[in-house]
Amino acid sequence: MTTPNDTNSSRAKLWALPVLRHFAPPVEVPADEAGGTDAAGSRGAAEILPWALPGTPLRTQAAAARRGFYAPALAGAPTTTRQAEILNTALIGPPTGTRGVVNGRDVLSRTTISHDPVTAYNSEPREVSSPNVIVMGDVGAGKSSHTKCNYVVRPLLLQGRRGVVFDKKDQSGEGEYSNVVRHYGFEPIRFTTDGTGTTLNLLDPTIARGTGVDGQIRLLNIVTRIARGDKPLNGWEEEALRAALRRTVGQAQGRAPVLADVLPNLGLVVDDEDYRTLSVTARDDLHKAGLSVKWTLNGLLDEYAGLLDGETSSTVDLSGKLTSFDISQLPDDGPAVPVVMAIGNMWMLGRLRSERTSATTVVYEEGWHMIGGPSAQLIKANQKLSRGLGISNVFVMHKGTDIPKDSPGMAIIQEAQTVVVYRQSRPEDALWCQQTFGFAPETARTIENLADGHYIFKYGSHPEAHVEHIRSEWERQLTNTDEGLSVGTIF
Repeated sequence: MTTPNDTNSSRAKLWALPVLRHFAPPVEVPADEAGGTDAAGSRGAAEILPWALPGTPLRTQAAAARRGFYAPALAGAPTTTRQAEILNTALIGPPTGTRGVVNGRDVLSRTTISHDPVTAYNSEPREVSSPNVIVMGDVGAGKSSHTKCNYVVRPLLLQGRRGVVFDKKDQSGEGEYSNVVRHYGFEPIRFTTDGTGTTLNLLDPTIARGTGVDGQIRLLNIVTRIARGDKPLNGWEEEALRAALRRTVGQAQGRAPVLADVLPNLGLVVDDEDYRTLSVTARDDLHKAGLSVKWTLNGLLDEYAGLLDGETSSTVDLSGKLTSFDISQLPDDGPAVPVVMAIGNMWMLGRLRSERTSATTVVYEEGWHMIGGPSAQLIKANQKLSRGLGISNVFVMHKGTDIPKDSPGMAIIQEAQTVVVYRQSRPEDALWCQQTFGFAPETARTIENLADGHYIFKYGSHPEAHVEHIRSEWERQLTNTDEGLSVGTIF
């Protein structure tokens, strides 16, 4: 028989268990269930084993529970290691520092995201190895608003900065950046196909100053390829084009040669030391190759005479704080847009080579034309020159699945160290972003379901962050209106 003293002694021992009493209350088990005996050999209270007790609920006495002695009565929710990172405040600190310009707000930590690719590239130690930027997203997800605020308007507030934009979005008959350019005292450089706009010369001496004659040959090759629907030139055609360009440059007297000056030299096989040893058949093949290129360029001039046929217009200038190549009135189909982008890029490199007073952010709206087509070879070939001239290229595009894996454009994308991905509603596009930019596997699903104005942000070797783009009221007007805004309304 168990005496009262034995029972009290057992209870005292149970309550003496360290810490356990705060989580698991002592329980007396009936003798017929316990199967154990007390010190006197009688069956009675059983030993409590912590690992045999349930985790929740453990509130058996309401009064004690109110004083906090027992574990919560609510069952816990299942979680994962990644979700549990929020329990460690060190892991949800600000994803970025405070240098650069404000980009938005981190959804997890609710802290400010500050970043500027030029500032990050010039920092000590460097936060990014390349100042280039990729911005992707579905139509209407917010990528254009992000680009205008974070890579054009806000960086212009920094000292020693300027911007160049290839402006493709039409607003009331002109590019969407037009009035912002006018605020800085300049007019946008407007391109049309009816002869009333600006002319860009493929053979402008400014291009030669930046990349030499080889750069002009490369540009002419790319333009010919674009005019052919991305069909590359063969070896004979490349040689015929190279010879015609060198002969044209040598013939120029007192003025800059233009594309029309090249045409008579295409297909012309001169009896000089380079071709004197060629057989009759080889000369004939070179002649035919030159004619093939000539007919392509002749068709390009016929279609876009006022755009490409002549010396570069005097209005093409980079002396302003913000320069806009307004290509909004050029047709979406055909070679006009990528040709103007390619020529403008090469002309800009030549101009910046003699004007190194500022770091330049170059925005390519519809950037697929530059990294998804033949022009990617120009960007790739001039990457080192661009960095030396202080250029940060921002490529804005819808998706990356159309870019071949082995193309120069893919190399450009992989080299970019600042990545902004807005919603990609198609699973294959979201998966492409996750794999290409090294996001965590679960990020692909997040990309599919991002709300408007939300994006995945990654720079350098830092992990990606889910960011909400925050705009001021005047920035909302600047990025959302369908009508041109007066300068007084914006600023």
